[in-house]
Amino acid sequence: MGMVNNAAMQFVDRAFLAKHSMAAFESVLPACTLSWVFVGFFQSIVAYSGVFVAQYHGARNPRMCAASHRAATMIAFASGALLLCLLPVANWILFKTAPSQELLEMERTYCGICMAGGVFVCAQMSAASYFTGRGRTAIVFWVNLLGNVLNIVLDPFLIFGWCGLPRLGIAGAAYATVFSMAVQWIALSVAAARQIRRDKDGEATEPLHRLIWRILRYGVPSGAYSILGMLSFTVFVFVTEKVGDVAFSASNAVFTVNYLLYAPMEGFAIGAQTLVGQARGRGDNRRALVSARRTVLLAAGIAVFFAVATLVLCRPILHLFAPSDPAALGQFMSLGFKLFLLMGCWLVLDAVDTVLCGALRGAGDTKFVMWWMTLCAFGVWLPLVWVVSAFRFTMPMLWSTTVVYVLVLFVGSYARWRLGGWRKIKLV
Repeated sequence: MGMVNNAAMQFVDRAFLAKHSMAAFESVLPACTLSWVFVGFFQSIVAYSGVFVAQYHGARNPRMCAASHRAATMIAFASGALLLCLLPVANWILFKTAPSQELLEMERTYCGICMAGGVFVCAQMSAASYFTGRGRTAIVFWVNLLGNVLNIVLDPFLIFGWCGLPRLGIAGAAYATVFSMAVQWIALSVAAARQIRRDKDGEATEPLHRLIWRILRYGVPSGAYSILGMLSFTVFVFVTEKVGDVAFSASNAVFTVNYLLYAPMEGFAIGAQTLVGQARGRGDNRRALVSARRTVLLAAGIAVFFAVATLVLCRPILHLFAPSDPAALGQFMSLGFKLFLLMGCWLVLDAVDTVLCGALRGAGDTKFVMWWMTLCAFGVWLPLVWVVSAFRFTMPMLWSTTVVYVLVLFVGSYARWRLGGWRKIKLV
């Protein structure tokens, strides 16, 4: 539910920006995606502390759970400083890829604000992972809900300049998001500090600097998995930007809906990661297998339901993002329906692969997850995108390549889990 909540916030953000101007709506996806390539790398490293918390929780050592949280917080603040150093690189990429000067300025504005505020995203994740690893996901959800409601409330005031405030447009959406993450970090950090004071059991089994090193050792491949996946997706988004304005708007609209539907699968992946991590901390491989299998079945069933529901409701959904020009409306709606069909195909496969990768990360098998995704993204998907763009450059054909990509991903992740190499990895 927390992941759905995050996706709903982005959905509302983009719906507001679509009403503000189509240029702002077209700019937000590439800018958001690129900023997430950088922020997501560091956030994923910090988030991997949750696996250490889960395994120490399974081993009944609350003191080392607290130490994992402290180590993750230190990594989060170092990440914020590095993100500021990487901002010129992001601006250079946008300069090379933006189709017009107007879109370039908007993309730079949104991306810059999100990267500068990335320290709050990473710090919030360090506190959230402490509770998630212990299985206390409810508190994370409620704090997340509070922050995202605040974001949505701030959006119209900052985007449209309500109540005499400056009309900030796309910058207003970015500021609202960063402020929301800062509020969530403060609330979860206070709750984590109170919980740590109450926990007196367990023993310190290693110094903090060694724990930081081990989180980085396993977390960097997890972060690389995120950044390389987002990088390949960013390349794909920039390619779709060249198809045409109406086609790109339809693609952005369906991608926005796709993230809303895919977000619960990320939540189930965290659930599988936590349950497998706790079972591995207890040395219970049978429970790890059962937890992963049940989570995969649950996620697949929900993904099938979502895919069918979007096809039934595609017209009213597309009207939320439809252009006002009657001449472009028909093309937008027709193309949107075709993209929804393709989205439904890959959503189910992507859901199963995402949960399997979560289970593998919970067991510490982060290197395989990283290398397999890298091989599939850059050895299968992007070459297919290049072939399509060279010989049949249409949006449906570009989207068809994603179905092939996630199918190959799923086959490899399933084989790795069944072969059981993860049983040999010992984190704690």
